[in-house]
Amino acid sequence: MNRKGGILKFVLIGLTIVALVVIGGLSYLFQNERIKSEKLQLQVDELTARERIIEDKLEASKKNVSELMIKLQENKDRIATITEELDKEKSARQEALNELEQIKADIEQQKISRQDLEGKLSQAQDDGRKLKEQLKIMEQQKDELRTKIKNLETSASGVELGKVVVNSEVAEPTKVDSSKKATPALKNVNPPVAEPAKEKGKKDLPQVKPLEGKVTVVNKEYDFVVINLGEKDGVSKGDQFSIYREGKIIGDIKVEKVHESMSAAGFAAELKDVIKENDSVVQKAK
Repeated sequence: MNRKGGILKFVLIGLTIVALVVIGGLSYLFQNERIKSEKLQLQVDELTARERIIEDKLEASKKNVSELMIKLQENKDRIATITEELDKEKSARQEALNELEQIKADIEQQKISRQDLEGKLSQAQDDGRKLKEQLKIMEQQKDELRTKIKNLETSASGVELGKVVVNSEVAEPTKVDSSKKATPALKNVNPPVAEPAKEKGKKDLPQVKPLEGKVTVVNKEYDFVVINLGEKDGVSKGDQFSIYREGKIIGDIKVEKVHESMSAAGFAAELKDVIKENDSVVQKAK
């Protein structure tokens, strides 16, 4: 009995020791778990705080992203506008380049026309100088002829004329033999008195021939022509000329500007494609 009681006592003591060990272990484990739990709680709190910070940053990032998206859209719109304006600028630049090329071509054409006009003007001036020289020669011949007429009139005043022809015909003088006496029939004949130069000029004045010339230049852009008649020919501003070709009248022109040996005259628009160089011009009666 005692033996069983001793064994039981040892068993109870062993169980008590085991229970204490278990309780101590459990307490230790509980303590460790509590410490771990506190650490985990701290980590959770820290993570929660970090999460909040991250969420705040994410929210701020979302706002920034929204703002950036808005700015990006605005920039896209600006880029589209700038691209459109750039295309317009390119088109305008191309048009300007085309116009510049056209202007260059027009300038070259104007240069060619100017050189042609200068050549024709030089030719016209040469013709004018030749005409001046011819006019000078004619004036000299005219002066010589006047001198001869005066000499003839002077010599005729002391000569007896046997025959006088009227109506502006030339008088045929009869040679007089100084050894013979004049016939009685001629004694009563008075020698013809020379008419004054002015009166004679009136009787012998031929019909004034209208001025004749030709077209040297045709400017279809400004509707005018240049003719080889000028101040020296008696042309005045406002004079009118008829244009002929092969004996047929084409139209009329009116002098607008007069130079020494040439004139510029305007014409109607319908004559632009009709008038040609070297057409004849005849002055119309004023």
